[in-house]
Amino acid sequence: MGKNYEDLQVWQRSKVLAVSVYRATAGLKDFGFRDQITRAALSIPSNIAEGAERPGRREFSQFAGYAKGSAGELRTQLLIGAELLYIEPKLAAQLAEETSQLSRMLHALIQSLKETSE
Repeated sequence: MGKNYEDLQVWQRSKVLAVSVYRATAGLKDFGFRDQITRAALSIPSNIAEGAERPGRREFSQFAGYAKGSAGELRTQLLIGAELLYIEPKLAAQLAEETSQLSRMLHALIQSLKETSE
């Protein structure tokens, strides 16, 4: 990539999202739900970082795909959390929209990694 993963906007934004999800669910008594949603949120920047630290573009693309999958999981959990009133609905909608934007960014990253490895 030629860049450190911390310089990637998708990593920076996904890290901020993970912190926001942790803060939004800090007082949640449903520990199973809280554990699942925070794991999904944490998985996005973690997989970007792990993939970027791997030696090849193919591996980076694979881990970016894992991050994209976690984004879908997180968006689903945010929508469910809002419906259950575990997360304030307006905040959940904002976080879900950010998650959708990150998913699109990850798609573009995956495509660029595939194009440069062909």
